[in-house]
Amino acid sequence: MWTTVLLYYLVLNLLTFCVYGIDKSAAKRGKWRIQESTLHVLSLLGGWFGAMLGQSMFRHKTRKFRFQLVFWVTFLVNLFCLLMLVFY
Repeated sequence: MWTTVLLYYLVLNLLTFCVYGIDKSAAKRGKWRIQESTLHVLSLLGGWFGAMLGQSMFRHKTRKFRFQLVFWVTFLVNLFCLLMLVFY
């Protein structure tokens, strides 16, 4: 079970990181963008660490207060779920 959970998180975080990179590239070129809701759903599903790395490395979505607020809520939800998984 833990191997499956670890693999899930690894793949989802890699995907989320890549999506942030694609969105930043599109923003620089004035092209079609990935919806913020999609970025948040990826974080909520467990890709919060990839999102955090993507924001930091690509300097993407770091100044938008509302976006950051929702991102940190997704982080807290994930932390709560992980703690429930470990302790119950």
